Amino acid sequence: MLTSFERMMAFRYLRARREEGLISIIALFSLIGIALGVATLIVVLAVMNGVRGELIKSIVGLEGHVTIYADSSKGISDYDDLAKNIAAMTGVKSAMPKVEGQIMASYKGSATGAMVSAYHIGDLKQKELIRQRIVAGDMGAFERGEGVVIGKRMAEKMGLRIGDDITLISPEGRATVAGLMPRVKAYRVVALFSIGMFAYDSGLILLPFEEAQIYFKLKDNGGDAVSTIEVMGKDAEYAPEIARQIAERLGPKFRVYDWKSSNNQIFQAVIVQRNVMFLILMLIIVVASFNIISSLIMLVREKGRDIAILRTMGATRTSIMRIFIACGSFVGVMGTVAGVALGLWIASNTENIQLWLESMMGHKLFADELYFLSHLPAKIDAFEVIVVAVMALLLSFLATIYPARRAARLDPAEALRYE
Repeated sequence: MLTSFERMMAFRYLRARREEGLISIIALFSLIGIALGVATLIVVLAVMNGVRGELIKSIVGLEGHVTIYADSSKGISDYDDLAKNIAAMTGVKSAMPKVEGQIMASYKGSATGAMVSAYHIGDLKQKELIRQRIVAGDMGAFERGEGVVIGKRMAEKMGLRIGDDITLISPEGRATVAGLMPRVKAYRVVALFSIGMFAYDSGLILLPFEEAQIYFKLKDNGGDAVSTIEVMGKDAEYAPEIARQIAERLGPKFRVYDWKSSNNQIFQAVIVQRNVMFLILMLIIVVASFNIISSLIMLVREKGRDIAILRTMGATRTSIMRIFIACGSFVGVMGTVAGVALGLWIASNTENIQLWLESMMGHKLFADELYFLSHLPAKIDAFEVIVVAVMALLLSFLATIYPARRAARLDPAEALRYE
């Protein structure tokens, strides 16, 4: 704790006179550097958390926590009974039969690859990520088994509108005397969705369940099968454990994957980017801390006569050391507080700032194709904010120790010899 005398001297030294202007400028740059470093770190960590959270929300919301495939190309038969048995397992919330397959979508000469998914209407209504993101048309016709629902970006890319017919082309065709002919069928677009994840908005088509079974030949020769069974657990973090239990129960005839292993590369890339950005941006705070050291060393040299007089008047080495530690720490504390306030404000308004910058510059700053998402999310983690603030304060404090010790070791006789 500082005494009233030490606080008075510290604040007096912080108010630079004209001849000490350079010291004041260096201290100011140190404060600005720490503030910018702390703010940037908070914003980057918040954005990385937001990106990871949105990816998990979108992937889990559409693909489930665990996906079960048959070990043969014929699909999964008796899927309703199997889904009921899996849904009754501990930790499992629901199990949904699903038909899926890759196709080529075409409209008036424009074509794109896409993924077709189909659920029972009752199961699809549980998909809040889709049900709450319908932006055009309605689901009434789809629920009656008429038409398809596609992503908004796919519709924009291909020039599709509600009521237009989109042609689906499957490479798994039928053998004829002329060779293998792909399956081609046109469906009316009855609704558009916008999830916010580029891969789904530009490449997902929802087809009625029975129509999808027919299209992908899962009802041939009196059969009745699905491609996969999608399992939702009570907690996404326990998906690997649920997948292990399901695999043990079903045996080698089925392949079981959890969402973490299926999308491991995406999340590992996000984690690596986050860690690298953290280390790089910490260097800003380190550089600002070195500025504190240089400004305090200059202040000690400038105040050598004052230090000598204070020592002769009875000030102890410890008291002198605390005065200069207080000077440097004040810069660190003020920079950290300003940086935390600025970082929290920017992280709370990332989307508004993004839109403003894009309107000013006339082009998009956030490429959907590269980052999978159509917007820039941010999620502030209070613990990470505290960690960043503590690290900035610690570096600022450590930067004051050497100059303060140098001031405390100053010999009064040497300092006053030529005065």
